[in-house]
Amino acid sequence: MKVLITGAAGAIGSTLREGLRGRYETLRLTDNRDLGEAREGEETVLADLTEIGGLIEAMRGVDAVVHMGGIPNEHTYETIRTVNMDGTHNVYEAARLADVKRVVFASSIHAVGFYERDERNKIGPNAPVRPDTFYGVSKVFGEALGRLYWEKHGIETAALRICSFLPRPQERRNLSTWLSPRDCVSLVAACLDTPRLGFKILAGISANTRAWMTSEGWADVGYHPQDNAEDYASDIERIHGDENDLTEQRQGGVFVAKDYVGLARQEVKK
Repeated sequence: MKVLITGAAGAIGSTLREGLRGRYETLRLTDNRDLGEAREGEETVLADLTEIGGLIEAMRGVDAVVHMGGIPNEHTYETIRTVNMDGTHNVYEAARLADVKRVVFASSIHAVGFYERDERNKIGPNAPVRPDTFYGVSKVFGEALGRLYWEKHGIETAALRICSFLPRPQERRNLSTWLSPRDCVSLVAACLDTPRLGFKILAGISANTRAWMTSEGWADVGYHPQDNAEDYASDIERIHGDENDLTEQRQGGVFVAKDYVGLARQEVKK
């Protein structure tokens, strides 16, 4: 199998680059940033999500795409639309044109970020979406796009609602949202390796005792997470914000705040 990873220079992309190396015949890595020197079993290609021609070339001869590229935070609507929405459309359209039949898409908890935190182990793939930002909207869009390309063009998709990808949990919220690097690699590999995928939305979390999302679909792809944020509870349970603030009541955390603009703040400062 030859696998293309978009956003391979990012935090999750870099983790997958290490964790999947040697598992497949070739990892083709793409980003609009420097990827360093290709190692054995790797190919590196500079490509931008906003330019479909480069993506089509990057997908030649590829069996599956792991789409981790994009802006990983809130930004202006225009920027989110251009990179996360139009860019994801470019990925799917390039996959169609290059006859790639499987996409693993990095969705997010922020597609459902306005659910209350007392909804423990209740938020499954069929729960109505409740995005908390333009970023969250872009992930809802990506999930819908994946469904369309499966129904119309037969491109299988696993939309992973990735929550808190961290080396270890850092605050109380992470007791419900943590995705460890080891489990992240395991989840993506399971979605690549399962014989029949179809279209699935899956929780991108570890085996957290306090998880808000359900494990629905994990068994179908053979995902068996090994880590549990509860192991860190005694260290981080006391670390949280004001209990009366909306950001401590909803699953999306700071993303639900009315004045949260994420990376757009950097643009304003310029």
